[in-house]
Amino acid sequence: MAERQGQTVPDALLTRIGQVVMLHHGGDREEARRRLLALWTEIGEDGAPLHRCTLAHYLADTHDDPSDELAWDLRALSAAQEHAGSVEVRALYPSLHLNLAADYLKLGRAEAARSHVRRARTAAVALRDDSYGDGVRAAISRMELRLGEGRGESGDVGRGGREGHGEWDREW
Repeated sequence: MAERQGQTVPDALLTRIGQVVMLHHGGDREEARRRLLALWTEIGEDGAPLHRCTLAHYLADTHDDPSDELAWDLRALSAAQEHAGSVEVRALYPSLHLNLAADYLKLGRAEAARSHVRRARTAAVALRDDSYGDGVRAAISRMELRLGEGRGESGDVGRGGREGHGEWDREW
């Protein structure tokens, strides 16, 4: 979102990404992947970091192969790191690291998964106390339990939020 004369103006590309994500959530994974890849081609490797981060984050969800998922999630994290100072990106880090933890776990790389779930827990301080934040914290706690990490470094096991975590729900 950008601000213009005190009003919030929607980001057209983020709106387009959101429309494709709804298509994916509606069950058309192949078409969603095709459209997200077309958007990726449109913005290119030099596109705005927030756009690349968001696209890569959702593109990972459209892949079945854990190696492909990992590659897109790493692209998302890399783009986020280019835009690290923004509030929007700080709120994405817990999810980005959680997705990487899941990818590494699927690939049998438990230590790498543990490293990323710890980073997710640390980054979770940027989350608000709302349904999104609650869902991410709960997902981090579930991943920590799967990895034998207990209740996490903060002792937080979630705050009773949704079991899933909305638009980026994966298999933790």
